[in-house]
Amino acid sequence: MNLDEKFAYMATGQPYDDVDPKLMKVREQATAITQKLNNTIDPTKRNAQFTQLVGHAGKDPFIEPNFRCEFGRNITVGDHFYANYDCVMLDGAPITIGTHVLFGPKVGLYTSNHLFDPVERRTGGCTAQPITIGNDVWLAANVTVLPGVTIGSNVIIGGGSVVTKNIPDNVIAAGNPCRVLRPITAADKTGFNGQDLSANKA
Repeated sequence: MNLDEKFAYMATGQPYDDVDPKLMKVREQATAITQKLNNTIDPTKRNAQFTQLVGHAGKDPFIEPNFRCEFGRNITVGDHFYANYDCVMLDGAPITIGTHVLFGPKVGLYTSNHLFDPVERRTGGCTAQPITIGNDVWLAANVTVLPGVTIGSNVIIGGGSVVTKNIPDNVIAAGNPCRVLRPITAADKTGFNGQDLSANKA
């Protein structure tokens, strides 16, 4: 099968050969681009390199170093995506991220798993399942998102959480495994409008 067919097959969740030379070549290309990205000081140039790397990027992404991904082509991000330092995305299956999404430092999105049987694992057997993140989501520092997870819109995931199951819209969730703590409500508004609150009172 060609590369497009290979990725389409991987997205079905069926076991696949992770050491396929076609995949190895794309990984090497992604590593070269991310290495260049991470060594670029100018944020405008760095964000342009990110847009070149991924399958689709909306307006005004902002990527801090060091960013790493497996292939890049299976990543889609909406407008105004921000990834803080040391973000990792293993995109064996599609990773889809909405608009106005913030990642804290050391966030990891992992669509892929090695097979459990040791013989199959030694021969390069893996599976992959998509990860989907809605709009207006904040993943705090050191959040890990595992294969097959969907996170709704207007969600906060607390620092250090391991997200193993789907999270609904409009909630704060945290923990290992991650669980819903409470809804986000009008009571969470502070009155902030883009200026320091003390300036508003002047």
